[in-house]
Amino acid sequence: MKIAILSRNPQLYSTRRLVEAAEKHGHEAHVIDHLRCNIEIEQKGPSLFYGSEYLEGFDAVIPRVGASVTFYGTAVVRQFEMMNVFSVNSSRGIVHSRDKLRCLQVLSKEGIGLPKTVFTNYSRNVEHVVESAGGAPVVLKLLEGTQGLGVVLAENQNAAQSVLEAFNGLKARVIVQEFIKEAGGADIRAFVVDGEVVGAMKRQGKEGEFRSNLHRGGTAMILELTEEEKMTAIKAADAVGLGVAGVDLLQSSRGPLVLEVNSSPGLEGIERATGVDIAGKIIAFIEKNVKR
Repeated sequence: MKIAILSRNPQLYSTRRLVEAAEKHGHEAHVIDHLRCNIEIEQKGPSLFYGSEYLEGFDAVIPRVGASVTFYGTAVVRQFEMMNVFSVNSSRGIVHSRDKLRCLQVLSKEGIGLPKTVFTNYSRNVEHVVESAGGAPVVLKLLEGTQGLGVVLAENQNAAQSVLEAFNGLKARVIVQEFIKEAGGADIRAFVVDGEVVGAMKRQGKEGEFRSNLHRGGTAMILELTEEEKMTAIKAADAVGLGVAGVDLLQSSRGPLVLEVNSSPGLEGIERATGVDIAGKIIAFIEKNVKR
């Protein structure tokens, strides 16, 4: 098979591992910078021009689209879909996952466990907003934030109101979310491929840090999920419409709560923590869904 890997940097760990796994399975892998693709739309059919040639003969595409280029990246994925190329993550699923508010709304509709979340149109009644999320401490998140950036823990009511007023004054879109104290600054990353959890790790924030992101200095260790945690991760990925997803969960007194569903989860942390060939699982997913 001929597989396109949409990535802006062929040297990234995730990109290299996907190329290695594809070639190990006997396939042809091409790393394509989606921002350098020209999308051509006409009556005779859709096409993509890249470099000095048209992209033709591809059987599957693996999108690794960064959050800052979601609009153009998903347009390229959509063009591949229009050309009848199988994508491990649909353009629609990527769009759903990137819009934090929309993603939470979709998950809520499916009855999936979530921290209580409040979003307003720059409400002046910030005291009520904070109380609606369960009262201080609360977590405030920029809708466009990634890798733990734009996430603030407000430990008391005054701090929460002040931070929210500051964000509102800057016209920054934020959600106010219940703080799950019993999680202890840790979360779970469950890696879902084709409706199955293929690996999971527990990420612990460094001392004094409530964010557990590895980019923020957190540490990771392998974790055996409970059946409830597995089903929550699988259900979340399916609700958003993703064949490959990193589902972030919190362990709470009322069961697993979904924080976020990622459409381009990194492979390095999960593969090193678990020792599982996640990249190979993704290629096997393609083999199952593409007719040779």
